[in-house]
This record gives sequence, C-alpha cells and structure tokens, in this order.
Amino acid sequence: MTRVATPIYMDNHATTPVDARVVDAMLPYFTGQFGNAASTTHAYGWQAKEAVDRARQTIAAAIGAQPDEIVFTSGATESNNLAIRGVADQARRRGNHVISVATEHPSVLDPLKKLAARGCEVTLLPVCQSPNPHAGHIAPEQVAEAIRDDTILVSVMLANNEIGLIQPLPEIGQICADKGVLLHTDAAQALGKIPVNVDQLGVDLLSFSGHKIYGPKGIGGLYVRRHRRRVRLEPQMLGGRHEGGLRSGTLNTPGIVGMARALELCLDEIDAEAPRLAALRNRLFDGLRETIGDVALNGPALLPELRLPGNLNVSIGQVDGETLLLSAQEVALSTGSACSSARSEPSHVLEALGLDPLRVQSSLRFGLGRFNTAEEVEAVLHILAKAVSRLRKMTSPLNPPPSRR
Repeated sequence: MTRVATPIYMDNHATTPVDARVVDAMLPYFTGQFGNAASTTHAYGWQAKEAVDRARQTIAAAIGAQPDEIVFTSGATESNNLAIRGVADQARRRGNHVISVATEHPSVLDPLKKLAARGCEVTLLPVCQSPNPHAGHIAPEQVAEAIRDDTILVSVMLANNEIGLIQPLPEIGQICADKGVLLHTDAAQALGKIPVNVDQLGVDLLSFSGHKIYGPKGIGGLYVRRHRRRVRLEPQMLGGRHEGGLRSGTLNTPGIVGMARALELCLDEIDAEAPRLAALRNRLFDGLRETIGDVALNGPALLPELRLPGNLNVSIGQVDGETLLLSAQEVALSTGSACSSARSEPSHVLEALGLDPLRVQSSLRFGLGRFNTAEEVEAVLHILAKAVSRLRKMTSPLNPPPSRR
C-alpha cells in the first residue's frame, strides 16, 4: 500500500481547505488593494468596490440570479438567520406559521425555536425512515398539506450536511409558488457539488458559505429574490445600510473575491469531480463492509439523484463512534454535524431517520473532497480496520461501549 501523509482529512462537510488558486485571487486585497468598498471618494475604495461587483456578478451568474439579488454575509449560519427571522419580522401582520424539516441544520432549527418562543407557529415535517432508499427525504405532498392560509415561509435544506440527502426542491418550489408562500433553502452543502439554479429550484431565498467550496471561512451570502416577486426582509444587523440595507457591516473584500473564485473553480470542474468523488465514496463503503463488517449505511441510497457524491454516513456495529475516532487519529472524521458536535449531542438527523440509539452512537460521517485520493481511501480502510478490530476485542458483555448522556 502506498504511504500517504497523515492525518488524512475526510471531514469536508465541516470545512474545506482553501484552494491555492483561491488564495492567489485574494492576496492583492489584503495589501495593495486594501480599501473599503464603501469608500466612494478615492481609488482604494473604487478598486475594492469593483472587485466586489465582479464577484457579485460571478456568484449571481453561477446560480441563475441577478447581481442585485446577492447579499454578502459572514456565512450560511447568518444567511439562514437573516432569511428566517427577516421574513418572520417583516410578515407578522400577514401570517405567523413557518414550515421546515426535522433534519435541518441547527442554524435553521434554532432560529425557528426562537420564533416559536415568541408565539410563531412552527411545523417540522418528518422524513422518510431508514432503511428506505429515500431515507431522509420529504415528499412534496407533505409540504402542500402543511401549508395554511397564514403560512409565511417554507425552509427546506437542498442537501443535508450529515447524510447528503438531496431534497426535491423543484417540486416543493412549484407548490410554494402556486400557494404564494416564500421558499428558503440552505444550500451550503449543495453549492458547487450539484447544479444549483434558483429559478429551476423555485426558491426565493438561498443561503451559502465560502468555506464549503474551497474558499475562505467567515464569508457567505444570501440570494434574495428581487425580480418577478420581490422578497422583503427585516434586517437583523443594523448600523450602516450596506448590502441594500439588508446587512450592515464593512464588506470582507478578500473573502468575497475568494468565494467567487472558489465557486468559479467548482463549476469549471464539477463534471469530472462529481463522478470521481462518487467512485471514491463507493469504494470506501464497499471496503468498509469487506474489511470491517457489520457496517450499515445511514441515509439514502448511494445514487447521484439522491445523495451528494462525496458523502458517506455509516454505523459500525459494536463500536462507539467517538471512541473509534480517538483510536484512529490518523484520520480526520466526525460523528455528525460540526455544529452538533460542538454541543456534544447525538445526531438529530440520524434520530429523525428512526435509528436506534446504539446505531446513532456508532455512526461516522465521511466527507470526501477535491484533495482526497484513491490512495488515501485505501489507507483509511487499513487504519479503521485495525482500530475497529482492537476496540471490538476490548468489548464484551461485561465491558460494553460507553454510553453518551
């Protein structure tokens, strides 16, 4: 087996390394062209504004939007908050009901909890249960049945950050449009990995982040539909009326430039990269079943129409997931969402699939990305097989795996 450098990084759903080509695009805006894009009286500001305008055009074109529909934020978490709370604050007189899904990211679920605490009614749709090949999926009919006269917003993640499930947004978008209800999607995991077009999806609001697409951290955006049907939001950050009055704060020019370049590279390479990652992911899954055994797939079937190409979530029998990661530190993985892991909670996504607690506890999430290789996959299989064998030998009926509380 070819030797590879360790630790091997396979946690690309949490964050991606910044591509060197992206760094090259950003560097001038830290030093020589360091101006504030809101400074309108000198060349430094003009240069920064021109760079931001070009980036805005690039991002808008990539998702089928217009440049004035892109609002720059610090990332998808802020974008999700602006979309959900911004609609609710603006629309309280027209309605008080929001629909979402039980498997959404915490940056959607937590704002919804905040809205519910102040009197907003929130409906969380259940998802298709495991072991169905569509596990994690919601049917468009569920959305149609849940919409009421006072529904102001539907929020459905395009691609799930833990199980890679791709939701049927075009069908949901048509339902929402027919009923006059706004549709928001968290596309942080989908953008750059699968085709994303706001008109084809039928969305009115779309959140994204730079650090999921080999761009920098701390920069993201929100698509806000302004043409044909204008979406009105109540801003959540005040103090400067930047970004059309929707998001105050000095623009992160290097980050914006880097995010646009990163997205450009993703789209240039997507036709080759998607099948490459799917092949690596499939080899990884087959290898885990061959070398380790008692490995169960969590989430939908490994099909391109159902799941992100680089996503794999499995449960390994007789082994606690966190214990395994501590025993195999040559591999960088996670047991679920980075945000959920920070709170030491079991995966609400896997629980929503109907998995039993032991299976949730034994789960691992692999996120393969641009810089992963076939040699790394083989090395990971070798490393995990050794670690699992060692841990299973230590486990007996008198010495069960630790339970998380």
